[in-house]
Amino acid sequence: MKPLPKVAIVILNWNGRKYLEQFLPSVMLSSYEAVELVVADNGSTDDSISFLQQHYPGMRIIRFEKNYGFAKGYNEALKQVAADYYVLLNSDVKVPPGWLTPMVDLLENNKSIAACQPKILSFNDKKMFEYAGAAGGWLDKYGYPFAKGRIFDVCEEDHGQYDQSEPIFWASGAALFIRSEVFDKMKGFDEYFFAHQEEIDLCWRIQLAGYKIYSCPVSVVFHVGGGTLPRGNSLKTYLNFRNNRIMMSKNLPLSKKLWVMPVRNFLDALSAWKGLLTGDGGYFIAILRAQVSFVKWWLFYQKKSLFPVNKKGQLSGYFQKNMVWQHFAKKKKSFSEIVGKTN
Repeated sequence: MKPLPKVAIVILNWNGRKYLEQFLPSVMLSSYEAVELVVADNGSTDDSISFLQQHYPGMRIIRFEKNYGFAKGYNEALKQVAADYYVLLNSDVKVPPGWLTPMVDLLENNKSIAACQPKILSFNDKKMFEYAGAAGGWLDKYGYPFAKGRIFDVCEEDHGQYDQSEPIFWASGAALFIRSEVFDKMKGFDEYFFAHQEEIDLCWRIQLAGYKIYSCPVSVVFHVGGGTLPRGNSLKTYLNFRNNRIMMSKNLPLSKKLWVMPVRNFLDALSAWKGLLTGDGGYFIAILRAQVSFVKWWLFYQKKSLFPVNKKGQLSGYFQKNMVWQHFAKKKKSFSEIVGKTN
């Protein structure tokens, strides 16, 4: 009998003691047999380590002396983990016992699939999709991320409308299931990102390398969201806008980049000025800082980033229209309204 593929669940923790206490018990009850649970601590200054040592004395802990961020933190942690599949799981996620098996089966039965994500519902309102990934991530032609079940800040109620397993553009970093060999082949996350949208960049590079990213809605998890940086936080805004620009510059072919990037710059400027005129000066400054940082990256730091070998691969979950126009001008609120049927 063929042995079960080994799965390593790796939780990257930064001052998340309360989430470890609340959600680690559900992860420990995962019913998949060939599984290892690892907590990688990103230089926490709370009592996360002492809590784990006291309540989970057999738990494997990887300790870093400082906060490397999501990207480098996971890259460094996964260098020390041996498994067929990695599961990158946020500390603020509750999982049911059988959540791993459907994702293992999906990837075992289709070697062209490199990564997938479960259906992600809100922990605080379990009938609603959760912002960070919902039922699977998409990207529009100007680089705006959205998801089946979430358009910008509007999350839909889940009533089974996205329960088909199918190709997507990106899988959420809140619960990312990925082949270890592909993660290693891609050299992991782009560490220049620090945090935010690094999983979208990774999935883009994976697709350009000829693999697929899938949703696996048979598996369902519940995510609190905003556990490290809440939505609306100026640092989060800055990282999202900066990293999105870098991601497009890296992965778009030159023929698209020449016209997509100027349009996106214009749309970001509109968003910044709208923030300022409505009294949100922090939002305006965050976008301005992001633009300056992108220019610095483009002039001086590109060598620190990971680029795709090929920029002409077939992309799934790529919306050929403008999400801003569809949502704000045409007042379309749901994924199905905007994209329509996807299979």
